[in-house]
Amino acid sequence: MRLDKLILPFSVAAVCLTPIYGAYAGNGKTLFVERCAMCHGPDAKGSGPLAGKSDPPTPDLTTPAFKKRLADYPGVIVSSIILRPNGDLIPRTLKDNGYRLPPHAWTVKDFRDLNEYLGGVIHRSK
Repeated sequence: MRLDKLILPFSVAAVCLTPIYGAYAGNGKTLFVERCAMCHGPDAKGSGPLAGKSDPPTPDLTTPAFKKRLADYPGVIVSSIILRPNGDLIPRTLKDNGYRLPPHAWTVKDFRDLNEYLGGVIHRSK
């Protein structure tokens, strides 16, 4: 069998699978930007356009206390905030300020990706 006949199917498969992998690789960032940054800001410092419009105000997720909680309980903090968003504080703040987020069927992978992305963002901050 010629080598070029063997390589072609693998090359086609690699090209076809690359966009799929790329889409999943940025899942945590996409979730944060689309669902969290309007309050927490792109830097996670509580600097988004809705940061001061909730009571209590949106927290800075780059503080040493939050970094420790995220490290001590990986995944738990992110999933607990999303699944139990302070009663109705988060949905009420969004609704009162004209933000409409479509429902999202959260998966374990989403929680892991968001936790990983958030961990990278807050550890790069100073």
